[in-house]
Amino acid sequence: MKKLLAKLLLAVAFTGAVGLGSTAALAQDASAPVAASEASAPAPAAATATPAAAPAAQAAAPAAAAPVPPNKGDTAWLLTCTAFVILMTLPGLGLFYGGLVRSKNMLSVLMQCFIIFSLVVVLWAIYGYSIAFTEGGAFFGGFDRLFLKGMTPDSVAATFSKGVNVPEYAYMAFQAAFAAITCALIVGAFAERARFSAVLLFTVIWFTFSYLPMAHMVWFWPGPDAYTDAAAADAANAHAGWLFQKGALDYAGGTVVHINAAIAGLVGSYMVGKRVGFGKEAFKPHSLTMTMIGASLLWFGWFGFNAGSGLEANGGAALAFVNTLLATAAATLSWTAGEWIGKGKPSMLGGASGAVAGLVAVTPAAGFVGPMGSIVLGLLAGLICLWGVNGLKRLLKADDALDVFGVHGVGGMLGAILTGVFAAPSLGGTGIYDYVANAVSKDYSIAGQVWIQFQGVLTTLVWSGVVAFIAFKIADILLGLRVPEDEEREGLDITSHGESAYHN
Repeated sequence: MKKLLAKLLLAVAFTGAVGLGSTAALAQDASAPVAASEASAPAPAAATATPAAAPAAQAAAPAAAAPVPPNKGDTAWLLTCTAFVILMTLPGLGLFYGGLVRSKNMLSVLMQCFIIFSLVVVLWAIYGYSIAFTEGGAFFGGFDRLFLKGMTPDSVAATFSKGVNVPEYAYMAFQAAFAAITCALIVGAFAERARFSAVLLFTVIWFTFSYLPMAHMVWFWPGPDAYTDAAAADAANAHAGWLFQKGALDYAGGTVVHINAAIAGLVGSYMVGKRVGFGKEAFKPHSLTMTMIGASLLWFGWFGFNAGSGLEANGGAALAFVNTLLATAAATLSWTAGEWIGKGKPSMLGGASGAVAGLVAVTPAAGFVGPMGSIVLGLLAGLICLWGVNGLKRLLKADDALDVFGVHGVGGMLGAILTGVFAAPSLGGTGIYDYVANAVSKDYSIAGQVWIQFQGVLTTLVWSGVVAFIAFKIADILLGLRVPEDEEREGLDITSHGESAYHN
């Protein structure tokens, strides 16, 4: 463990040194933040545009035209939502996953979630935020914000309304919480048998080369104030992320968070291998009470995850909040009904899983679809993800221990693609906001948008899958992905961490 920590510290130091050395000439004035971003925008209200989950830091402006000071209400809302998202991981996801594993592995899951969260947040401040949300190329950002260089309490980030800003520190923290939970989601796929040090090394590599570029591709743009006329819009789009340029809609992370994590988890479940006794022994959850509490905390925190992604306390946030509420409830009902019909009894595990499936599916759609669209999306998510953790799982022949791909992968793909359908104004959606015309575009094409959404899904699957394979391979060569069989049988709580969750 000491050797691993030393390697990680050396890698971080090397990354920072190279970044600072290569970008010294690009240093900015501390009062002029850099560009950051999100997806194409809808119009929840005539005077307000509230698109996807990430903002754009206000470009450097002349002293005579200082950025508009942040609204205190928006600032308070964004900070509150950040705390909600942190609650999703600590303790929400940890308890949800922990209840699903056997009691001898409870602490190992909690530990992975806790340490991954802490690790990613630190890496985010050192280089993650800069690579994801500053101007660079179509796939990676730049190094202008390494070590949060130039960021001050007066630095601002743009929202999705012209002339509206939030403190860049608040935006940076909000996105840090997103990055952390995405990395933590992955561990459920290979729970109960992975080596702790290998999980951490994998996390560093995958976060750097999959999460950061995907966030940049989908969410980076120069911000609404750059779209003053057609020529300016073309110039601004040329500096946006690759999928943003294509017009992909992802309000809060269907591709960036859920599909990204799910395919990495699926790859990991294959590469780590099946648990000892898989297919022969019953791997029953040791505490559905913990799982229910975890699911409830996830649902609660998800209001910050989705409703906070517009970065303003306005009607767009209210729409995302309502859609999150409705889609989750609908998915809970449809999963429970499907299980009741198929197995003869409704289960608490089914209800909790249905809720998470609805939360996942509505994530990319939260600020783009209408309330009735979110209900339909939730109903479909509950049933299709129920198939994902049963029929599809058998077809894949993978030991995805906690059904990361069946829920987050299937639900994320469903939500991402159907966002293209239900975002249509004719179906109650917000449409896509035209920042040049300052109005909702009148030529929304469902078929065209679905095709764009499909490209976003495919890009995420391929990119994350390849990076995950390489990252797991490196971790396996250097450290070994899996614990020895005797340690796995005894349980990772004792063998990896020297303690037990429960004492008789």
